[in-house]
Amino acid sequence: MKIIYHCYGGAHSSVTAAAIHLGLLPENRVPTREEICAVPLYDRQEADEHGHFFFMGKDQAGHEVYLTARRSRPEVLENIFTGLAGIFGISADDYYLVNVMGEVNLTMKLGGFLSRRWGVVRVGRPIVSMGTQAAYFQMVKLVQRVKSKVGGYGENPVFQPKHLSAGRSGGGDSHGTPDGGGETGQKFLEPDVFEDQKK
Repeated sequence: MKIIYHCYGGAHSSVTAAAIHLGLLPENRVPTREEICAVPLYDRQEADEHGHFFFMGKDQAGHEVYLTARRSRPEVLENIFTGLAGIFGISADDYYLVNVMGEVNLTMKLGGFLSRRWGVVRVGRPIVSMGTQAAYFQMVKLVQRVKSKVGGYGENPVFQPKHLSAGRSGGGDSHGTPDGGGETGQKFLEPDVFEDQKK
């Protein structure tokens, strides 16, 4: 399965959720700002990269984790995925969209605006990372809900598999690269994002 975290700018909340999912950030404590800022792609995506899909890795269940920026139109992204899945005959169980914007607070928005929109990284990055710390355990809970829905994580009752319905927003996480190649944080633009994977 391909799990795609998405948010407005693809630079903070979706990156953090994907990193938690993959174990790049801890679930049992709030990381330091230095740990957060060291995550690949955190506070680094530019406006001309919005709409691109970035591969973050494979998780322990083998699910591929991606992130993307869709600005203020999550329904457009969801409709495109649903439509393309129908055209190419892809099962809804082969992808899962996760809207992370519900976990974003005002401090993150302010810091992200300063750093990404105005380019005042020295001021904006500490603010957005502080906001990320404040929202951190909400993102951990989101990732845990995603894992419980996509399944494949062993016998822990928190992660019991459940049936997914077509094309709905959800949550997810992953670490690695498809087919064992590439690097963490690489762009994923090839059409095989819509390959029908046989279970």
